[in-house]
Amino acid sequence: MLVLPWMNWDIFIKQFKNYLQLERSLSGNSVEAYVHDIVKLRQFLQISNADLSPQKVSQKHLQDFIEFINELGLAPHSQARIISGIKAFYKFLMIEEEIVDDPSALIEGPKLGRKLPDTLNFQEIEQLLNAIDLSTPEGARNRSMLETLYSSGLRVTELVELRISNVFFDDGFLKILGKGNKERFVPIGGDAMKYMKIYMHEIRNQLSIQKGFENFVYLNRRGKKLTRVMIFTIIKNLAKEIGLKKTISPHTFRHSFATHLIEGGADLRAVQEMLGHASITTTEIYTHLDRDYLKEVIRTFHPRS
Repeated sequence: MLVLPWMNWDIFIKQFKNYLQLERSLSGNSVEAYVHDIVKLRQFLQISNADLSPQKVSQKHLQDFIEFINELGLAPHSQARIISGIKAFYKFLMIEEEIVDDPSALIEGPKLGRKLPDTLNFQEIEQLLNAIDLSTPEGARNRSMLETLYSSGLRVTELVELRISNVFFDDGFLKILGKGNKERFVPIGGDAMKYMKIYMHEIRNQLSIQKGFENFVYLNRRGKKLTRVMIFTIIKNLAKEIGLKKTISPHTFRHSFATHLIEGGADLRAVQEMLGHASITTTEIYTHLDRDYLKEVIRTFHPRS
């Protein structure tokens, strides 16, 4: 029987799992984490059109994968753990004499041109959200904005520019105009949708909206579109209020969105699509994923779902 590269992956991942359980006596959670890391590597190779068996993977492929998860915004500690998982997998293949040279021997974290902002864990996200005073109009608006940032992984400019005509509550999606005027549809979680409805129906409709700003979702008290600086300020003030020592910004919510989804086991390609990242290979004609599938990814893997 012909064994295709992806069948090879299934065979070796199963054997790797047995090796971790029986020979290394790792806990169930550690075993699953290692297996998820190798599944992510396989997903990356699939979406980059590298139809390779595990034995054919080179150091360059692995380095490209690490750079890819860095670009997605995965937290540095998560990147380090994935590298550890990959090294364990290729050590296993060496032990099994499936490979002669270990392609993971020299891989390391990507050289970051800029420092990634700190990533928030789920408890810190909850603390920030719960610190917002919902008894004020601005508080209701701010809760909605932060829920939306974390629920949908938006850039701050995409939040500022969000239009009412691009909010589809019935379908559970936002239409986002991203970098390079590229449109994408991203799911919006149940909590984010709830707080957006409260803001729009109970707060926003009480404002005296200035001409030209009628279609923007988030407005200041003067009925004009919010600025990026205002959103940065709101987040920094909340962090100060709860005594958070990390340096955070609106982008921190985007990194946290990606990190929590990927750590939970979400498909890399789905996360890439929701973030609005360009295709990972310049020649690839990017095929958009089914919207129902994206909603299912959020429903299954996002902590706020």
